[in-house]
Amino acid sequence: MTVSEDEWRKLEIPQKLPGWSRLRLYPDAPLDIFLGVSHPGRQRMLILRADARSADSIVRSVGRLPKAAGIELNLNAVSRVEYELQVVLMATALREVFNPLVSDVAQTAKSARSAADALTAAVRRFERWQDLLRAVGKEGLSAEARRGLYGELFVLDEVLLASLPQAEAVEAWTGPTGTNQDFQLSRAAIETKTSSAKRPRSVWIASERQLDGTGTPVLVLAFASLDERRGGSGESLNRRVDGIRERLSGGAVRARFESLLIQAGYFPGHRDLYEEPRYTLRDLQYWHVRDGFPRLVEASLPEGIGDCTYHVSIAALDAYRVSADDVKEIVGRTDG
Repeated sequence: MTVSEDEWRKLEIPQKLPGWSRLRLYPDAPLDIFLGVSHPGRQRMLILRADARSADSIVRSVGRLPKAAGIELNLNAVSRVEYELQVVLMATALREVFNPLVSDVAQTAKSARSAADALTAAVRRFERWQDLLRAVGKEGLSAEARRGLYGELFVLDEVLLASLPQAEAVEAWTGPTGTNQDFQLSRAAIETKTSSAKRPRSVWIASERQLDGTGTPVLVLAFASLDERRGGSGESLNRRVDGIRERLSGGAVRARFESLLIQAGYFPGHRDLYEEPRYTLRDLQYWHVRDGFPRLVEASLPEGIGDCTYHVSIAALDAYRVSADDVKEIVGRTDG
């Protein structure tokens, strides 16, 4: 479920007396999950309620709970036997960020095996959002991050949306949620890389897991070479985002796309920052990552080695090249 303004509007209907309006999410979750709005202040929050035993580890680390500017994570004792972990919106300017944040944290908690695991997972997920808010800051995404997001959106637009139903295509864009590859389907995964170098000679790989095909039948590496400049006839990041928005026809799929954009660091309040630079695609290459492909994977690393970054020479990849049509066929193939 992606939390939208519709849920909050219902909760914000004025009440005669001070108190709370709540909407329960995921009744089958291992703990109680609510959206809550206080009255008369109408402060929004996500509430995770659990028994004291399940909350014990969080209680012991309460002084180290992560904080983010404008959004707080608090732990409150409801009674001697219950606690609430609350994600609270403090700055109204972050409303559009808050919705996907609480959706993501709630979904993470809902998927846990126990109430204790759910609370721990929620705190860790909030930490990821804390890192995102710090990384983006007032200046928006870095030049490298903007370029990378443009490359992912190009592949989403030109490959996934051209081959799949819209909801499935958008749901396959998992990179913003922190997965090993940028696009994940049951039948294939695609990792996308982008460069503005005039004649790129290598592809930078960020970890030993990015080109690890464990769990996916087919892994494809996509590499977009871009001309990047201010002004000119190229396409801005905003233009690519708007083009996908216009293409999506359903309210739910559009809401999911907007949520993923924010998780990627593309905040609505920063739109003016992304009119420049402009990008023109020089080349888009695809390679099938299979046996023999030059890569590092976790299972083959010596004990004690991890968190690897490395470069793969493009000149060594000719034998693994596949066409855009090949990739579309793989992506659009019906399972079974």
